Amino acid sequence: MRMRWASTYADAVSVALALILLGRLPVGCCQGFSGGINPPPTSPLLWLLNDAVDNLTSNIFPAVKDRFGFCIKDPQQDWDQTFNYTNNMDFLRDCVTKFPDLSARLCTEAEVKLYFNSFIDNGGTANYLKPNKNCNSSSWVSGCEPGWASRVSTDANMDDQESEYLPSRTLDSQPCCAGFFCPYGLTCMISCPLGAYCPIATLNRTTGRCDPYNYQIPPGKPNHACGSADIWADVDHSGDLFCPAGYYCPSTIQKINCSSGHYCRMGSTYETSCLRSSSCHSNTENQNITIIGALVMCTSSRYLIKFWLSVALVLLLFIIYNFSDQILAHRERRRAKSRETASRTAREAVQARERWKAAKSIAIKHAVEIQGQISHTFSCKRSKKQPEPQKVLGLSRWSSDASTPEIEEPSILSNMSHSSEKISGSSESVHSNAGDKKPKKNAMKDKHMHTRTQIFKYAYSEIEKEKVLQQEKKLTFSGVISMARKNEIRTRPLVEISFEDLTLVLKRNKKQLLKSVTGKLIPGHVTAIMGPSGAGKTTFLSALAGRTAGCQMSGLVLINGKVEPIHAHRKIIGFVPQDDIVHGNLTVEENLWFSANCRLSTVMSKADKVLIVERTIDSLGLQAVRNSLVGTVEKRGISGGQRKRVNVGLEMVMEPSLLILDEPTSGLDSSSSLLLLRALRREAVQGVNICMVVHQPSYTLFNMFDDLILLAKGGLIAYQGPVKKVEEYFAGLEIMVPERVNPPDYFIDILEGIVKPSTLVGVKSNQLPLIWMLQNGYNVPPDMHNELDSVNASFESRTSSASVGSDADSGAANVWRDLKGGFEDKQDYLKHNFSKSKGLANRITPGKFKQYKYYLGRVSKQRLREATTQAVDYLILGLAGVCLGIITKANDTNLGAAGYTYTVIAVSLLGQIGALRSFSIEKLQYMRERASGMSSLAYFLSKDTIDHFNTVVKPVVYLSMFYFFSNPRSSFADNYIVLFALFYCITGIGYTFAICFQPSSAQLWSALLPVVLTLIATQQKNSKILINLCYPKWALEAFVIVNTKRYSGVWLMTRCGMLYKLGYNINNWGVCLAVLFLYGFVFRCIAFVCLVMLNKK
Repeated sequence: MRMRWASTYADAVSVALALILLGRLPVGCCQGFSGGINPPPTSPLLWLLNDAVDNLTSNIFPAVKDRFGFCIKDPQQDWDQTFNYTNNMDFLRDCVTKFPDLSARLCTEAEVKLYFNSFIDNGGTANYLKPNKNCNSSSWVSGCEPGWASRVSTDANMDDQESEYLPSRTLDSQPCCAGFFCPYGLTCMISCPLGAYCPIATLNRTTGRCDPYNYQIPPGKPNHACGSADIWADVDHSGDLFCPAGYYCPSTIQKINCSSGHYCRMGSTYETSCLRSSSCHSNTENQNITIIGALVMCTSSRYLIKFWLSVALVLLLFIIYNFSDQILAHRERRRAKSRETASRTAREAVQARERWKAAKSIAIKHAVEIQGQISHTFSCKRSKKQPEPQKVLGLSRWSSDASTPEIEEPSILSNMSHSSEKISGSSESVHSNAGDKKPKKNAMKDKHMHTRTQIFKYAYSEIEKEKVLQQEKKLTFSGVISMARKNEIRTRPLVEISFEDLTLVLKRNKKQLLKSVTGKLIPGHVTAIMGPSGAGKTTFLSALAGRTAGCQMSGLVLINGKVEPIHAHRKIIGFVPQDDIVHGNLTVEENLWFSANCRLSTVMSKADKVLIVERTIDSLGLQAVRNSLVGTVEKRGISGGQRKRVNVGLEMVMEPSLLILDEPTSGLDSSSSLLLLRALRREAVQGVNICMVVHQPSYTLFNMFDDLILLAKGGLIAYQGPVKKVEEYFAGLEIMVPERVNPPDYFIDILEGIVKPSTLVGVKSNQLPLIWMLQNGYNVPPDMHNELDSVNASFESRTSSASVGSDADSGAANVWRDLKGGFEDKQDYLKHNFSKSKGLANRITPGKFKQYKYYLGRVSKQRLREATTQAVDYLILGLAGVCLGIITKANDTNLGAAGYTYTVIAVSLLGQIGALRSFSIEKLQYMRERASGMSSLAYFLSKDTIDHFNTVVKPVVYLSMFYFFSNPRSSFADNYIVLFALFYCITGIGYTFAICFQPSSAQLWSALLPVVLTLIATQQKNSKILINLCYPKWALEAFVIVNTKRYSGVWLMTRCGMLYKLGYNINNWGVCLAVLFLYGFVFRCIAFVCLVMLNKK
């Protein structure tokens, strides 16, 4: 009951507004002409009357603005649109002709206030006013009846009356003039607003009511005729007053049929041309738009610009949808052409170099043969002609002469060798400069060339040189250092990782993952971490890399002998996760280039970056698939082994000093594993410290590792040292590897407990970690002290049996003395290299702005390759616009609020679902990039920047359907601005859901939240604060405001009543847009904080 009264009360308030406005109609204006009976009207008199009305009504504008500002934005404009009769004053001329005393019959301000107050007091339900001076139980003249009015006495001077004074108006009761309405309970007349049709009512003999206003004549008064209209309120209570749909009313007493080709809404003062279509017949209320008609209508001059914009948009989307891959492929073909030219040039130069080297070796060989023949000839001659003994002087002279040819011969050979070297060098120079118009003076200039061909030629020539050097020399770490000094090859800072008593415990359940792990990782070595499942291999790598979220770590991790956080050096540390976390919608080369651009030094030249990427692609064997998409689960790409190598290549291109790999060979065949390990060996040769988890390597792969760390169950080390001495160590414990059994598999089976070691000393598999600690002097955890006695007893029996005369090896103690000696041998070398550890992380990587540029390019490519998904989104959005436009066709009774309510729900749902894809499907990729030091801000802003394309386009797609099928009174531009703000808002909310929740939960939240918030926002009984917190409230208010602005004249009451009922303010359109944009910005900030914090956790 209270809600019904509130609704009616809103209607009453709207009526009150109009009455206040109408209180300034020609009531005192006309009475200002001598206050008596006015003469018959003349044209100047009517214009003078209208001017006087305008002057008097200006006094009430401030009061109207203060009390009813929520539904009146510009009082002067609303007044002109409602009561400006200058275009047609026929009804006023007719009324003055009928009533020369017209001014004495018009309502004063006091009577308007009476009407207003009575209407409010009765809750808007009564069709009459409260008793007053002229109409009460003791005095009820015919002028008090609906549609009738009376006049004041001829001697009344209305100019001297106060606004609160109710004049005595009971004389000469007559039916009101057409174009005026006379309320029930008042004896005065009020002019009807523009857009109303107020003719004199006619009596329906059947019902006894006055049509079309539906009021009854007083009983017992057969001479009482029907008058004009009796009330002006909202469309629900006074719909008969409105100009009917299908007609237009240029004045309040004139109704004209809407002609063919035009449509006329309810309350129209003119007819509106239909869009170029044949669906508008005469007396059409609204244009009937079908899908075909929607296309035809856009060709009208009014919508021609919108039509061509829509065509351009559709054409652009069609091009993107069909040619997105071709656009990117064209660029790749151009690069491939330059790359092939450079590669061919480099290969030709290498082949020429090899030919000259072969020619040189042949020349030297022939020179040696000639030298031998000459020497043999001279020796024969000397033997035949032996000189007689001469004097010492002569002997000396003979000796000198004889030795002369022997001295000159080597010089000839040397000259030939130097000559061939010069020829070879000149040939190399000529071939290295093949393809250039101007040969370069030195090879270093290639680094600074900017053409694509020159850069690729430099890169491939360097790669070919490195291949030759590797083939000619079995390079070691020290060999690379010496080669670097001679050939100006860049060296990387060396990183040694030492760990002491490293223990890792889960914070949640206090479970130990690692226990007292001690050892070190040496630069230039490839270390294999092996052990049974659950031994903590991946956990160990994560602890070394500083990725121990959710765990409590104790012990020390030393970097070059210093206690430093590992994150301080993450610019030179590469971590390859177990899963192949790469971008499936990028090619192999694009994945590698993005990692190189964001993680290599900014001072590095473009040529050097090309060299690094090309070297990585070549060493990993990815040349054949470099331009192929990596692929996703839905879309097939490269093979699993190639994907695994791309996963490793992402870290190799940033030239790390420490490279940690988690099971890089899992799922690979032997050939792929061998290719990958060779690439890693090449990195180790350059001084990179490589540590990797391996499962079941072949014997060939096992021997390619330098060091081995064997982890037993419980996170304990059973062995750490050179691979070549692992069998020797276990042999010292009398654990022999059977023939034709792979040693690493056998050791893992022992640690797993599958195979029990058959030794005389009775060593058990669970005692191996303790034996390792004891032999190396490491601290034994307290919970392992109870096993010390059994281990000591085993070794005492082993010692006694050895003294009896065993042929066994001297034991593990000697082995580890050798190992310690080996470590001591390298101590000076390591100290020399690690003394400069202060500048390890001095690499200057691209800043946030530069990374934003790289991210922007990557996301753009991804969006182009997702054109199909985008096209489906647009199609669904357009279909939603068609369906909602047809179902919720603009209804004047609720000012189109219902259609906009469904619009907010549909757009929010579809917009948020589309925004989820921006972050949901790339969480793992982001976490990997963030852990490597890339900027989270650049990543987030690049995604948001590219998504602005959808924020701009999607409102056009939706409105191109919804607007023309619903056909609201508001303009397309106003609706677009509101929808743009709404899309910006819901995109930010979608980001938050995508980052904070799993994909399934995020989709559920995106579907439920718009519906729930819209229901809350449309229920006025809810808390005002709660309603204002709902973004649909502000979107709905903005939509309703832009639509209600177009409802003026006779619709003014309906506008005010609806805005009051909904709690909206017509002046808040800018505020609504600001709130929507603020919501979008705030939720983007929340999403970014969650991106940084939650994923970190």
